[in-house]
Amino acid sequence: MAAQRIACGAGRMGGANVANQGSDRRARIAAQRASAQRTRTRNRILIAGGAIVAVVGIVLGLVLAGGNSTTGGSGSSPSAAPASQAVASLVTTTTSVPAATLDKIGAGATTSPPKTISGAPLTSGGKPEVLYIGAEYCPYCAAERWAMVVALSRFGTLSGLGLIHSAAKDGAGQAEPYPNTATWTFAHASYASKYLTFTPVETYTNVPDPSTGFYTPLQTPTAEQQALLTKYDSANGGAIPFISYGNKYLTVGASYDPGVLGGLTWNQIAADLHNPGSPVAAGVLGTANYMTAAICGLTNNQPASACTPVVQSLQAKI
Repeated sequence: MAAQRIACGAGRMGGANVANQGSDRRARIAAQRASAQRTRTRNRILIAGGAIVAVVGIVLGLVLAGGNSTTGGSGSSPSAAPASQAVASLVTTTTSVPAATLDKIGAGATTSPPKTISGAPLTSGGKPEVLYIGAEYCPYCAAERWAMVVALSRFGTLSGLGLIHSAAKDGAGQAEPYPNTATWTFAHASYASKYLTFTPVETYTNVPDPSTGFYTPLQTPTAEQQALLTKYDSANGGAIPFISYGNKYLTVGASYDPGVLGGLTWNQIAADLHNPGSPVAAGVLGTANYMTAAICGLTNNQPASACTPVVQSLQAKI
C-alpha cells in the first residue's frame, strides 16, 4: 500500500526535478523497508511451519511405532512393537527357520515335552485339531506361542498374528513373572492347512482390570473346550497354556524357560531363531520340534519336510 500511495503521489506532482528526486528517494527507501518486512514475515512463517511439521512427524512416528503394541500394566517400559509394515517381515523371519537348523537343535532346552493322553479323537473339519487355550497376559503362553508359530508353520499358514507383551502387573497390582515378554497373540489369527485344524482361544487380554483384580476378558472357551480343560488340567488348577494335540498328546504350562526371552524385542527373538547356538533357539526350536513330533503323530508323519527323522525320533520321548 505504501508503494502504491507514493507512485500515485509522484504522478500527481509532475513538477521540479528536485522534488522528483526527493520523491524518488523516498519511494526507494519505502520500497526497501516494505521488502525487508515481507522477508522477515515470510521467514517467521517458514520457521513456525517447519516446527509444526516436525512435531506432527514425531507424533505420527510414535503412533506408528506403538500402534501394534499392547502393554500390560505398569512396571518396566517395554519396547514398542514394529510398525504394521514390518510385521510381515517379522512373521517371515520367524516361520522360515530352515529344517536343517531345527534338526540341529533336536530336543534343545525343552524341559516339559508333550505327554501322551487317551481320549476320544479331537477333530474339526474332518482333520485332527490342535486346541490352544491361553491368555495374552500370561508369560508362559508368551514363550509357548513362539514355538507354536514355528511348529504350525511347518504344516500350514498362519495369518492375522498380532504382537503383544505379556503383562507386568495384574489389576490388583501384583507383579507378574517374566514381565513384558515380547510375543504373539492368536486372538485374531486364522490357520490354513490340509493336514490339521488349529483352534486358538485367548481368554484374557493383558490389560489389568482393577474392578476384578485380574484382567479384562477376551475370548470364552466353548462348553466342549472347557470340558477338555477341566478333564485334563484339573490337577494343575486350570493352568495355561493348555494345548491338546487331537486329544492324543497334551502340553500344560511352558515347555522351556521363558527367561531366555527376557528383555529381547520381537526382532531379536526372531533373529536368534536362526542362530543354533543361542539360548532362544535352544528353547523355542527344541519345543517347536516336540510340537512338530506330536502333530506328526496325528498326520501319519506327513509332510516329510516337517516330520524329519530327527522329529520322528522325538515321538518316542513323548
